[in-house]
Amino acid sequence: MDAIRDKNATLIDLRNQDELDEYGFIENAVHIPLPELPNKLEDIENYNKPIVLFCKAGGRAERAKEFLEAHGFTDVYNAGGYEDVKSVLES
Repeated sequence: MDAIRDKNATLIDLRNQDELDEYGFIENAVHIPLPELPNKLEDIENYNKPIVLFCKAGGRAERAKEFLEAHGFTDVYNAGGYEDVKSVLES
């Protein structure tokens, strides 16, 4: 996915803190656990576009994508899981 490699993109990690502690994190990704997303809309409006979402396997990222699109965001991508994003960035 080209959006993952876009230097202007904002990567948003939707995993909870326990998952970050256990599996690691992507440097420069913004950590917003999915339950906190509705309270962060104003912040997200100021992030660089595109917005690339990921979680552990992609399910939460899809729900977050649908939520953001319902709130007017248009340049939003579900990048799947943490390992998917890590793999793209390391290749």
